[in-house]
Amino acid sequence: TAFSTGKPSPLTELDIQYTDYAAWQRERLQGEGEMAEQLAYWKQRLSSAPAVLTIPTDHPRPPVQTFRGLGYPVKLAEPLTEALKTLGLPQGHTLSMVLLAAFEVLLCRYTGQSDIVVGTSVANRTRAELEGLIGFFVNNLVLRTDLSGNPTFRELLQQVRQVTLDAYAHQDLPLGKLVEELQPKRDMRYNPLFQILFDFHNVPIAPATLPGLSMEALELETGEAQFDLSLELAQHAGQGVQGVLVYNTDLYESTTIAQLVEQYISLLEHIVANPDQLLSTLLSSINLKPRQAFASPLETEQEATTLQDRKDKALQRKAQLSARRSRLSAERQAMLHKRLQGE
Repeated sequence: TAFSTGKPSPLTELDIQYTDYAAWQRERLQGEGEMAEQLAYWKQRLSSAPAVLTIPTDHPRPPVQTFRGLGYPVKLAEPLTEALKTLGLPQGHTLSMVLLAAFEVLLCRYTGQSDIVVGTSVANRTRAELEGLIGFFVNNLVLRTDLSGNPTFRELLQQVRQVTLDAYAHQDLPLGKLVEELQPKRDMRYNPLFQILFDFHNVPIAPATLPGLSMEALELETGEAQFDLSLELAQHAGQGVQGVLVYNTDLYESTTIAQLVEQYISLLEHIVANPDQLLSTLLSSINLKPRQAFASPLETEQEATTLQDRKDKALQRKAQLSARRSRLSAERQAMLHKRLQGE
């Protein structure tokens, strides 16, 4: 605003720059103390965690991960948003925690797994002097939730709260460093540690205004997907929760994603109606349509391997037949040449 009116900037000079932060972080990573404690936490937390969340796909997983993607809009009405916020308030559960817990119930239904691992992004500006600094601080955290034992949704929500708070308390260790230390079995088909991301921007987004300017937000489609699925939500002032479910188009069809979003919203409505329902009851409320009964990624990949084997054998037979024909043709030509010489 000051620049547009020709006035000097009211912002004070920064005490530190991003290079100072980078040097400080490098020093911490090389030290023992706090980072060693954080690494120990993550090693214990992710011990024996599933390498991949086997959510069914529409297409076989490519042998090398691709990043082609699209987004499908997600919109929660304002009354539903307010009901979800009210649900969590008595026990100190944020709207983000409620939405995450419901999303994990949906993933449990689709995968048949009770050990659910997803990723989430954090701003990672944990010190006051970093708040006004320009630079990239974002880190990805791994959230692992145990849905076994048929808990009620409220009980699951309590666990999600604890898992989230613990992860936030150990957010300084960069994900790349964590992967380097854990050394999970690497597979070119999917990301290590997690393949599904959940993000919620907890600061309500209000329309931006500047003197003499009219502005509006435009939806931007990048055509990229960093993960198999990314549920990215934010609260918009007076409009409820809105966002997008980004999906890898080499794995999923848009119709499948549309059904998944529809089921997510329906599940949230069931939760609001009775948050003390058992997990088994919530799972049974999610009806997977017949066309969604896809094979697991492993089975699909095995089928694809079998099909590829058949193709390889067919090509081999074709090559052998071609070689045989060439040999017979050469023999015929030799016999014809002998006859001509004899004449």
